[in-house]
Amino acid sequence: MELRILIAELGGKEARELLKKDPRFEIATAKDISETREKAEKRRPNLICLDYATQQSDYAAHLRQLALPSIPTMIFSPLTKNAVKTALAALAAGAVDFAIKPRVCGAFTEKELIDKVYAATKPKVASKSAFSRPKPLVIAPQSESSKKIIAIGASTGGTEALKEVLTRVPKNSPGIVIVQHMPSSFTGPFAQRLDSLCEINVREAKNGDEALVNQALIAPGDRHMILRKSGLRYYVEIIDGDKVSGHRPSVDALFDSVALCAGANAVGVILTGMGGDGARGLLKMRKAGAKTVAQDEKTCVVFGMPKVAIELGGVDKIAPLDMVAFTALQFAAEI
Repeated sequence: MELRILIAELGGKEARELLKKDPRFEIATAKDISETREKAEKRRPNLICLDYATQQSDYAAHLRQLALPSIPTMIFSPLTKNAVKTALAALAAGAVDFAIKPRVCGAFTEKELIDKVYAATKPKVASKSAFSRPKPLVIAPQSESSKKIIAIGASTGGTEALKEVLTRVPKNSPGIVIVQHMPSSFTGPFAQRLDSLCEINVREAKNGDEALVNQALIAPGDRHMILRKSGLRYYVEIIDGDKVSGHRPSVDALFDSVALCAGANAVGVILTGMGGDGARGLLKMRKAGAKTVAQDEKTCVVFGMPKVAIELGGVDKIAPLDMVAFTALQFAAEI
């Protein structure tokens, strides 16, 4: 059965030209937000794609104007300074994903973009678990250098999932290292946004940054982040290199390094995402003595990475999104 894609051509036509190449998609277009809403209410598409040109646009405002939360919406955007901030705001406003036009910056190949669109057509609707919002588990204060590591990997849907997890992490928690699949220009503003919302410090990692208590480091886009150990301290190395498991930064590359140098002093967490990046690395972490957590299917936007990790036997506990932080911190407290 063909998937119905409704494209709002808000100055851009690249989405139509790209997606019509795939026989799985039935394409319809609209010229503005009002027509998009009208057609969406009649056709009930599997996905709405907002295709922007080079001008600056307020994606979040357009999402609010659409007011169709039951239909997943994806941003298809050029890469501009303003687009970075507004795309992150759109994700916060309910967009399931964003894609950067390949002709503009080469962030994604055409196949990767088509795969992202296909994944976005069938998002899972996040719902609260039977648990009420838990009081965060406070870890006893440690020295500045973190003796324990929490490693997190995420992809499609991960920007909001990470916000949900990190805003539940209290001060004095173990050092956290994160890979989120994201273009290079997005990771800095994304880290700044999380830093403004969280009790802990969140920032884009730089080569040689130490893993500290009360801090989360996010791998910069298009570069791998590897955990290293020197004496009693952990630090990160930011490196170039070939893609691992189809990605750079790669969750598998991070998790493999955590398994090697942190072993049983680590907790691994795999969140929503398309494909299988991180699944084999999480299994290596578990075999090295780490405790591991996977987000459950019901609360994933795309139940890809966690599903593969579960099937491989790399997961100690499956948790809904609103319990992931609590579960990871409980495991860390037991180390």
